[in-house]
Amino acid sequence: METIAMRSENVFSKRVHAGKRTYFFDVKATKSAKDFYIVITESRRIDDAKYEKYKLFLYKEDFRKFNDALMETVNHIERELLHTVSEEVGV
Repeated sequence: METIAMRSENVFSKRVHAGKRTYFFDVKATKSAKDFYIVITESRRIDDAKYEKYKLFLYKEDFRKFNDALMETVNHIERELLHTVSEEVGV
């Protein structure tokens, strides 16, 4: 059973459906409710009743570094790699 304390730690949640996977971006409050962190969860269905879940905990001191690295990586793929794949496939 979920307690009031457990409910209050969930501040925000965003779900992203991506094919067979679902990603959850959850903002949670620390026990003191004075600080926040992000939990990124990947959930993947294995069969009708089972799921695999992987979690990544991201703390406020790393938000900017994580975001910068993610954006740099996505931009690199879009600029440098996707056109190469399209050319190889003949698209």
